[in-house]
Amino acid sequence: MVSPEFFQNNRERFAAALPNRTAALLFSGESKKMSSDTDYRFFADRNFYYLTGLENPGYVLLIEKDDDNVRTTLYAPARDSMKERWHGKRMDFADIASVSGVSVADICDLEKCEEKEFELIKNENVTIYLDNSSVMAKPFELKNQIEKNGRKVSDLSEITTQMRLVKQPCEYEAIRQAAKITEDAIDEMKTLIRPGVSEYELYTKLEYEMARRSTMNFAFETIVSCGRNAFYLHHSDPEKDGDGIAQEGSIIQIDCGARVDGYCADISRVFFVGGPQGEDDKRMKLLELIQALRKRAFEYIAPGKTFAGLNSQMYDIAGKWLAGQGLISDNFTVEEVRQYYWHNTSHYLGLDVHDVGSRDREFEAGNCLAVEPGVYIPEWDIGFRIEDDLLVTEDGCLLLSSGKDSPEGIIVGR
Repeated sequence: MVSPEFFQNNRERFAAALPNRTAALLFSGESKKMSSDTDYRFFADRNFYYLTGLENPGYVLLIEKDDDNVRTTLYAPARDSMKERWHGKRMDFADIASVSGVSVADICDLEKCEEKEFELIKNENVTIYLDNSSVMAKPFELKNQIEKNGRKVSDLSEITTQMRLVKQPCEYEAIRQAAKITEDAIDEMKTLIRPGVSEYELYTKLEYEMARRSTMNFAFETIVSCGRNAFYLHHSDPEKDGDGIAQEGSIIQIDCGARVDGYCADISRVFFVGGPQGEDDKRMKLLELIQALRKRAFEYIAPGKTFAGLNSQMYDIAGKWLAGQGLISDNFTVEEVRQYYWHNTSHYLGLDVHDVGSRDREFEAGNCLAVEPGVYIPEWDIGFRIEDDLLVTEDGCLLLSSGKDSPEGIIVGR
């Protein structure tokens, strides 16, 4: 479990990276309305969470540094008995301190924050850091106010991105646990697969099994795709009939992820409905290619390697196979391969399922990646990916998920 000391240490590391005479403001965000009196499920800004461990709306974190002295203040909304009657008990200052590691003495009512913001805007001796990567309105509004006063705003996400890229043990262990929960849920769902089962049935079973093992705060929208629906990579609206019904000889693509302590798993599995359909079963042919791509990807990933280099390795293997099947020319180009290899092979993984970090960086020990080679062949009415999560180590990589891809676990519903 991620501890309050983890978040306290993150704030200390963040403050150490700030110059003197600076003030950094981070906002948890506000709840979004679904309808007049109903909110969507709330997720705090990920950089705010990384420094506090709090998933509550309306909070503000202020970190000030001068002459190497650091002061941390956390502003929290006052408790409202009427709101609590409808929505449940809010955290008091003691609760906030127990999660974040911020002392009770440094927690203030939110109403005092606006006065402090005004003071900082007027203080020309202080450089203000805001999160330029944020999608919230508040940082942009504050940035505009500061710039109207003829001052520049520095981007704190340059600091948090570097911090979040290199995972600490408690972080990659949370991802490992999230991956296990996800795979256990998939194994339970797999027992329902048979000709005639719908995407909707599998989807609801999968989300139930993930929720009962962790929380309903999944890493992303669960994807369950039957047959040709697998050609829609983010097919997240499961169907009860028509193309959403599994047929003998078809495939089922699963892509889902649980969260543990805010950290995401991202797991993709494919299942074949019924056993091999003769010697020319195209599902088995494509599975052999995906297995070869995965094997090479796991061999390649190590410190100093890159996403571009990984893609290049995949294009070479996939291209030779596609040419052998008569789908592209023998002297193939990358553009020809990408007609069938539709997405990147890998991405960073962490508090966001597609986590922070430039794709131009070299891999380094402590990076967590999701690796998902996939090939999609419309001419064959078939396409799929298999995805696992891993940690980059000093001399290679280490799987955080099981890496299952054998036919014995893929052919079901015979």
